Amino acid sequence: MNVTMTVNGKTYTREVEPRRLLVQFLREDLALTGTHVGCDTSQCGACTVHVGGDAVKSCTLLAVQVGDLPVTTIEGMGTPGDLHPLQTGFWEQHGLQCGFCTPGMIMASAELLRHNPQPSEEEIRFHLEGNYCRCTGYHNIVKAVQQAAGAIREAAPGQSQAADD
Repeated sequence: MNVTMTVNGKTYTREVEPRRLLVQFLREDLALTGTHVGCDTSQCGACTVHVGGDAVKSCTLLAVQVGDLPVTTIEGMGTPGDLHPLQTGFWEQHGLQCGFCTPGMIMASAELLRHNPQPSEEEIRFHLEGNYCRCTGYHNIVKAVQQAAGAIREAAPGQSQAADD
């Protein structure tokens, strides 16, 4: 069956089996390997991407289910010369060690910051409960998200004031 999907702003059409998972489509058909496969059971969050702006675990969604909703992967978050504030935060706060969970952590955190531009440490930890890191202990991941939240608020001060009202 043909699937047409917009991923990171670019439209792709591919022939896929109806049972093809979104994570397989992204990694194997589009060669977007930043989305990782960790558990295949939706437990680890390494495969988190945005579909229609919402964070989803791409191992739980069939490619044919995406429809017209745009998909954003870690590759669509920034570029080497212009990192997303979350990527900068993870870099500067040492929020990664092996890096395997990092794409999923960043994608889940981006959704959190879209809904809550000034999350508390508790809110960050709660939002990231579905994303496992086996290396860091999460302390620096939380710091990275807090740094990114501050950077995003500084870049768009009108939005942060509206969120504080």
